[in-house]
Amino acid sequence: MAPANPSVAPKSQPSGATGVLVLADGTILWGVGYGAAGAAVGEICFNTSMTGYQEILTDPSYAGQIITFTFPHIGNVGANPEDMERSVHGALGAITRELPTAPSNFRSVQTLPEWMTEQGVIGLAGIDTRALTRRIRDAGAPNGVIAHSPDAKFDIDALLAMARGWPGLEGLDLAKTVSRTDTGEWTGGIWALGKGYQTPFASSEVEMPIDGARPHGVSTSLDTNGNGATAQARPHVVAIDYGAKDNIFRSLVKAGARVTVVPATATLDEVLALEPAGVFLSNGPGDPAATGDYAVPVIQGLLERNVPIFGICLGHQLLALAAGARTVKMHQGHRGANHPVQRVGGDFADGVVEITSMNHGFAVDASTLPAGVVETHKSLFDGSNCGIAITGKNAFSVQYHPEASPGPQDSFYLFEKFVGGLK
Repeated sequence: MAPANPSVAPKSQPSGATGVLVLADGTILWGVGYGAAGAAVGEICFNTSMTGYQEILTDPSYAGQIITFTFPHIGNVGANPEDMERSVHGALGAITRELPTAPSNFRSVQTLPEWMTEQGVIGLAGIDTRALTRRIRDAGAPNGVIAHSPDAKFDIDALLAMARGWPGLEGLDLAKTVSRTDTGEWTGGIWALGKGYQTPFASSEVEMPIDGARPHGVSTSLDTNGNGATAQARPHVVAIDYGAKDNIFRSLVKAGARVTVVPATATLDEVLALEPAGVFLSNGPGDPAATGDYAVPVIQGLLERNVPIFGICLGHQLLALAAGARTVKMHQGHRGANHPVQRVGGDFADGVVEITSMNHGFAVDASTLPAGVVETHKSLFDGSNCGIAITGKNAFSVQYHPEASPGPQDSFYLFEKFVGGLK
């Protein structure tokens, strides 16, 4: 069937339609369903990445969201257990122009639809994704329901009521729903072709991995820097998990840290009891102002004690809130692996442009940054804030994802700067 265009989508169900997208304004887009059967309600966004769809779909920052992929050929390299960013659910669904084709890649273990079925992620193909993307760009990210019924039976009135009844992401704290609930040492190393995920320390020092530190294909090598450093000799980073991607922890290890992960709701006393050399604030989903109700007091306590801090994405927004700034809901958000960001202030005032990976629908309002907080990075797409540093303290953060997965690796230096400055 021809791709469904948002401006001309038929109200009646066409023959062969086993999937549908129902927007809160009453727009109905028919298509072909794949992956998991069922219905899910969330915010419809778009991602411009050409690769890394499995990492994108398992990024916990996408909780509560349905992703429109602008690249038409999603699924053509299949799926495998090594490319998942977390075992918890990220995106609710995927909207694509074409049905995923048979995979052609030596790393493929199963097709994307098979993997999505196992993961409970709903797919919808046959949609004019360019037209839908333009709609989101012009009118903002709408609420909607994605549904897949193999027998082609839908209750459109119920789906429309579902879309209209969802409150949206503003005021919604989702970090608690995707965060780890226990504290534990991170033991996963970086990935290498033919070797899988390597153990970063000597095997005699490795503890059992906590939830999310999947050991798929680990080797018994020493640390991934190749210098044989023991875990105890590395600076200890306590990472607060608001919905972190696994590659963030791998990147901290690669930069030379020993990492302990704590839940989003960890108290200041619990964090300090681990005697961190520095604290990392992770990415995550939802409204930063809502998560800030319990996260900001902890961060402010760390700042008062001059504990070094590095934040990414939601962690960046929470650091800004703790410093006295405000955050705002963006019109369409930034999601993709091709976003240009310029270094403009503080230790980063060299004017260099980085191509970055982004995934956020909220942003720090640069006009509200108080005295003593320097804007360090800025988006060259729309001028929005992409980084801050707090004067007189070893505390900085960026809006984008320097750990990539997927995306360019221009920004790994941030992990090295943070870990290299710890004692």
